Amino acid sequence: MPELPEVETVRRGLLPVLEGAVIARAEVNRPDLRWPLPERMAERLEGRRVTALRRRSKYLLADLDSGETLLVHLGMSGRMLVSGVTLGQFHHDHPVPQKHDHVVLHMASGARITFNDARRFGAMDLMPTDRAAQHMLLKGLGPEPFGNDFNGPYLAGRLKGRRTPIKAALLDQRIVAGLGNIYVAETLYRARISPLRLAGELTETQAQGLVPVIREVLAEAIEAGGSSLRDFRQANGELGYFSKHFQVYDREGEPCETPGCSGTITRTVQSGRSSFWCPACQR
Repeated sequence: MPELPEVETVRRGLLPVLEGAVIARAEVNRPDLRWPLPERMAERLEGRRVTALRRRSKYLLADLDSGETLLVHLGMSGRMLVSGVTLGQFHHDHPVPQKHDHVVLHMASGARITFNDARRFGAMDLMPTDRAAQHMLLKGLGPEPFGNDFNGPYLAGRLKGRRTPIKAALLDQRIVAGLGNIYVAETLYRARISPLRLAGELTETQAQGLVPVIREVLAEAIEAGGSSLRDFRQANGELGYFSKHFQVYDREGEPCETPGCSGTITRTVQSGRSSFWCPACQR
């Protein structure tokens, strides 16, 4: 499932093509994805100008001049690919339509934005912009990791007394929005904290110290274009390269990279999810 860095990478790739542009025609090729698509979706999109392209947690939000906002969730295999424009040094011609091209936006500029989702775990919805924060997928979300509301005292307060493992606490979208399995693993490794440790057992210093580490890991991942796991691609079709810098994730049995540590990366299953960590230096 794409996490915050992957979704932010896609947002930045779409920004020059979508923000400020007009949707000349919208193709909606099926009635549903993970859930039913909005009624009259094509009609409500066509002729509308995108006034802003935002991200909230793992969701893309395109504000329209009609007063509505298009919400896009990539799911496990969703891609938003741009064609018909020059991105960077390369021109991307329109590809031949594919079987799983479920929604296609034809921009007035000649660009095309295609939402392709083989597994159909993605989602799209339209909602009033002034009530977007109350949407069922957004209303319970915690603060953004890069926002001012996410700070040391806040996180320490939310973790205090919690009897769940710290990994589960950081994956809780009500505490902090956008973190997933990969970047929690990398964060806890850099902070030298075991994913098995109870959140409430962290000292206040340790809890507050997680905030800059979370931001550091996410910033590096965004800079690298995300992680190219499974079906994820950037908007220009290229891979993300942060996976080449994983220090623990998916490195079971490999030596720990901490200088002076002789430990080996271990995989532990927590609540059905794999946790990768070094028992020797993560306590």
